Amino acid sequence: MIRDAGHLGFGAIAPGPVHRWGGAALVVARRPGPRPPPPLSLAERRVLDALPARRRAEWAQGRLLVKRLAGDALGVPPGEVEVLPRDDGSPGVLVGGVPAPAVHVSISHTAGHVAAALAPEPVGVDLCETASAAAVRRVADHVLSPGELSLIGTDRPEAAAAAWALKEAAVKADRSSVFGEAPRRVVILGLLPPVLGGRRRAMVWRADHAVLALVLAHPALPPGSAAGP
Repeated sequence: MIRDAGHLGFGAIAPGPVHRWGGAALVVARRPGPRPPPPLSLAERRVLDALPARRRAEWAQGRLLVKRLAGDALGVPPGEVEVLPRDDGSPGVLVGGVPAPAVHVSISHTAGHVAAALAPEPVGVDLCETASAAAVRRVADHVLSPGELSLIGTDRPEAAAAAWALKEAAVKADRSSVFGEAPRRVVILGLLPPVLGGRRRAMVWRADHAVLALVLAHPALPPGSAAGP
């Protein structure tokens, strides 16, 4: 059953510090103006140089946040951490050229913010500016069910932004795409607190004028196991 979120009042998350929730580490930062990119490995530099110029600063800042989280989690200097695309394009962590075991990361960008998350299980993070609520509504029929549309209502920009961020964070955790049928397979049961169908845990915060969603996706149960609540 869809739960009515009532008056939305997501808690605020402060840019800068590392936050922890559900076993995940999360950091959000305001987008800086143009500046030289942080130190990158040769492989990371190749990826950066292949990007359009307008995307390079956000790409570099997102990887810098992951290096910070991974260095802390793995007990290595952040400079020894590489963040490179995996075969499906999602970011992966390497130390000494070797993929880090049991480390999952996710990155998100908007015009004003960059966020990164790290967890021992599949994780997805997504930012959506509340000013983008109108754009979300224009594509809502492709990603939201009638019940989800009734949940966000017609005049609640924060709810629309939260629904989009939850959907995109969930498909990132599944290493899928927001395009196609994947978002439809993520069912939003509630917004405050955020509740998703399936073996997923979620949280939503306000980050300045954006909404930030974090989704943890549990691995599949072994054959013969019973699903929990």
